[in-house]
Amino acid sequence: MTPPPGTTPAPPWVQILLSVLGVLGGAGGLTAIAAVLMQRGKFRAEAADLLTDTALTLVQPMRTRMTELETEAQTNREQLRVADERIRQLQSTLTDLRATLDRWYAAIFAPDATLRSIRYVVREDRRRNDNR
Repeated sequence: MTPPPGTTPAPPWVQILLSVLGVLGGAGGLTAIAAVLMQRGKFRAEAADLLTDTALTLVQPMRTRMTELETEAQTNREQLRVADERIRQLQSTLTDLRATLDRWYAAIFAPDATLRSIRYVVREDRRRNDNR
């Protein structure tokens, strides 16, 4: 169809828009719009459920790993406590051995040192250690 003389033809997009509005204006178009509007709440609920399920799927392995790490940390703390106690015992033993060595050194290098006096110092240190 040609436009009347002295008028310009409408752009194609206007014709398409008018055609779509005509189709939507019919009863079927209004029903489709109403159905979409009615279903919006359901779509939102389904989307929320999907997001919740996805979040739980991601969070559950993290919770499991967190529990494993807490158990591992507790085990490590206990091992550290035992190691600290052992270190304190070894430091005490080292201090005692150094004191013994100092006594023996003094006994050996004393100006009036005799074999009998050195043996006496060693015997007394052994007796003292046996009584602990």
